[in-house]
Amino acid sequence: MIKNVYVFINIVREKFQSLCFLAGALLFLNLTACAQNPVSGDHDFVMMSEDREIAQGRTNHPKIIAQYGRYDDEMLQAYVQSVGDKLAVVSHRQNLIYRFTVLDSPVINAFALPGGYIYITRGLMAYLNSEAELAAVLGHEIGHVTARHGIRQQSASQAAGLGYLLGSIFFPELQGGASQNLFKLMSGALLSGYGREHELESDGLGAEYLARAGYEPKAMIDVIRVLKDQETFSAAEAKKQGRESQGYHGLFASHPDNDTRLHEVVATADQFSVGRQGKVLRKEYLDHINGLVFGDSEEQGIRSGRHFYHLSMSFAIDFPIAWQISNKPDRVQAVSVGGQAFIDMQATDINRKISAKEFIRQRLKLTDLNAGKLINVNGLEGYTGLTTIQDKPARIAVIYFGNRAFIFFSSVKKSEDFEQFDVDFLSTIRSFHKLQANEKHLAKALSLDVIKVKKRDNYAGWARKSPISNSPLLQLKLLNGHYPDGSLSAGMLAKRVK
Repeated sequence: MIKNVYVFINIVREKFQSLCFLAGALLFLNLTACAQNPVSGDHDFVMMSEDREIAQGRTNHPKIIAQYGRYDDEMLQAYVQSVGDKLAVVSHRQNLIYRFTVLDSPVINAFALPGGYIYITRGLMAYLNSEAELAAVLGHEIGHVTARHGIRQQSASQAAGLGYLLGSIFFPELQGGASQNLFKLMSGALLSGYGREHELESDGLGAEYLARAGYEPKAMIDVIRVLKDQETFSAAEAKKQGRESQGYHGLFASHPDNDTRLHEVVATADQFSVGRQGKVLRKEYLDHINGLVFGDSEEQGIRSGRHFYHLSMSFAIDFPIAWQISNKPDRVQAVSVGGQAFIDMQATDINRKISAKEFIRQRLKLTDLNAGKLINVNGLEGYTGLTTIQDKPARIAVIYFGNRAFIFFSSVKKSEDFEQFDVDFLSTIRSFHKLQANEKHLAKALSLDVIKVKKRDNYAGWARKSPISNSPLLQLKLLNGHYPDGSLSAGMLAKRVK
């Protein structure tokens, strides 16, 4: 029996490889999928022309801005563009016009769209400590664009799908369920291998661009260390709060800062420095990020523990203890420990003078509400009831505040847990209230404060006075590259939060 299984697997493997070659051949012949790689000079299997690649970036750029928001500081935007331009002009695709954008998000991330659209969040910028480190992040993302990683990944995925389609026609024995599962496993394994290689190649390209532009190429390793420290801190915080760590899945996540291959590709970039000392420019960078918003922005609302405050919309709300709160431009979401339940809250304009009950029926198109009832939430009109969505019980609520309707949608992963979590759902809904005078200072955004360290300054003293709500001591060390046990030195420039 086992022998037969191995024979079957070998047959499928051979035919899978044949299909890949067949799919590739057809695609090359019929879709002109052969293109020269701008970096290596080799011919890559791609299914998109450069014009379509640029169009893809141009089309999706407004969607990225809508999702994250563009940080409202034109001087900082211009600074980041200028640093990116120094790298782009020495890259392998100098014909592209690169656009570098700082996103108004506390999330620590950077990424690129095909065609030269590159993004870095202010959340990541807060933890960088030199212009060379900023250049390392941008150079890494330029590397993804110049090597056409996104396009190659899309092409590989499409080819794998076409390979199975052709196989099911030419080799009927591959149409069975077991063969389908095996095909998915094998194609998935092949495609998943691209991630690490592409990341490592981008590290090497980024380091090369750093050196060619006159920066210190080893800043690439410094940035990876910053991100790995963040990952360690986040995991510890999650464990302390009794929740799962979401980890870091973005930039440089594929390898540790002591990875041998990483050090090799970065060291290779020294040949492009042509004997000159690479620039770091710590003071110049810190001067530019002095005053940078830290954490949530006032425009999107401020999280503080289980509380959420919104200054311009003038409301506050409390979520259940230990739930993970996500603050997005168009909504606030909270997920319970273990992800068994969630609450989604968003706001929309009221256009007609109708009751909250009628709003649910007309605007939300929910006509089958059960156990519906009027609610008075801290003097505000509201209505709530139960419904079923995708075979799961859910609580819907609408609260009128000013000319807006605040819509709550809450549900569970397992139907049998609904009654237990419904207590939390109702408690959250009933906590909604108009922002009070003594809460307005809590709704103001925090910002970075760059100062010259004095003799008596230390992290413990800064932490005692810090407005950072969770682990201020470790957060301050993270901000200055001293995590977990580094210390301040008199005369150095360092970041605090005010």
